[in-house]
Amino acid sequence: MKPHFIEPEKVKTLKGLPTPSFVIDEGRLIDNLQLLNRIERETGCKILLAQKCFSTFALYPLIGKYISGTTASGIFEARLGHEEMGKENHVFAPAFKPQDISELDQICDHIVFNSWNQYRLHSPNCHNASLGIRVNPQFSTQDHDIYDPCATGSRLGVTIDQMPDALPSNIEGLHFHTLCEQGFDDLERTFEAFEQKFGKYIPHIKWLNLGGGHHITHPEYDVEALIKFLIRIRDKYGVQIYLEPGEGVVLNCGYMVTEVMDKVRNGLEILILDFSAACHCADIIEMPLMPPIFNAEDNADGKHVYRLSSMTCLAGDVIGDYSFETEINIGDKIIIEDMALYSMVKTNTFNGMPLPDIFLMKSDCSIELIKRFGYQDFKQRLG
Repeated sequence: MKPHFIEPEKVKTLKGLPTPSFVIDEGRLIDNLQLLNRIERETGCKILLAQKCFSTFALYPLIGKYISGTTASGIFEARLGHEEMGKENHVFAPAFKPQDISELDQICDHIVFNSWNQYRLHSPNCHNASLGIRVNPQFSTQDHDIYDPCATGSRLGVTIDQMPDALPSNIEGLHFHTLCEQGFDDLERTFEAFEQKFGKYIPHIKWLNLGGGHHITHPEYDVEALIKFLIRIRDKYGVQIYLEPGEGVVLNCGYMVTEVMDKVRNGLEILILDFSAACHCADIIEMPLMPPIFNAEDNADGKHVYRLSSMTCLAGDVIGDYSFETEINIGDKIIIEDMALYSMVKTNTFNGMPLPDIFLMKSDCSIELIKRFGYQDFKQRLG
């Protein structure tokens, strides 16, 4: 994905910040939210923020003006959505602890179980939330097994051979989540597979959750096809449809500002940054991915080529090799783009690395500090 153009005034503001810092771009976030709100209005579907991707709750009041609520992956995220957005609040987890169910039943509108074992264990203690079951269409559309819930041996969702002839009377919804950074075509093909296997159950449910992984706010996503698709399902089955994007909410809405601490040479020039892939954006290593960088290309073909690495002792703590338009020197600041998603939620303090500050950049380029971390945040985690 190519980065968006960053306006000169934003670049000046970003490079004036202390490092390392995450910055959330309010203007771009609002652009995304307006598109999601349009989809809600035109289709009647409800869109929920997947907090596993982005849970900087200072932005929840803004997000809640445009979409219907939050979805959680466990008790802590469920509490956060309930406390800080206060709209619809859903939860799914591969397993729930018995001591959490009574609270989840009070603060969540939907609870989705991953297996019939979990349903049988916990449903007798659920008296308020609408209950659903996650199903596995066994239809893979991606190449990354680590992010593929339909991969062979996946623990996520009930396969068709485990489904009863009829759903229990208190199962009101079905849920599937199979996508990761994917377009409309993959959703449509997945739904066809889901409908072929599980279609007989749809007339007997109240809601259908199509999960997350939808790249709805990507410039190349076919939004008009999505709208027609959602209307068609709604009209055919009469169910309430939910979508749970995380990345689709905050795509291209964040930056990481980092400083070059040193330059070393070993076959090529290596920049040592105060940003760490391992500590500050684990997806760079896990996926793996090369995030877009302002004024740079993710290749080794340019005039000024550098390997971007970190201050940690982990040899593989590397972002990647990039070519820049101009020479980069010690003390220069680099802007890494698309850093709102799956970054702040996965930060850690390995090697005693400081956690980055979190800022909000308003539409007029003014800056608000959301959170500043320090030594006590590192120390108190483990003792």
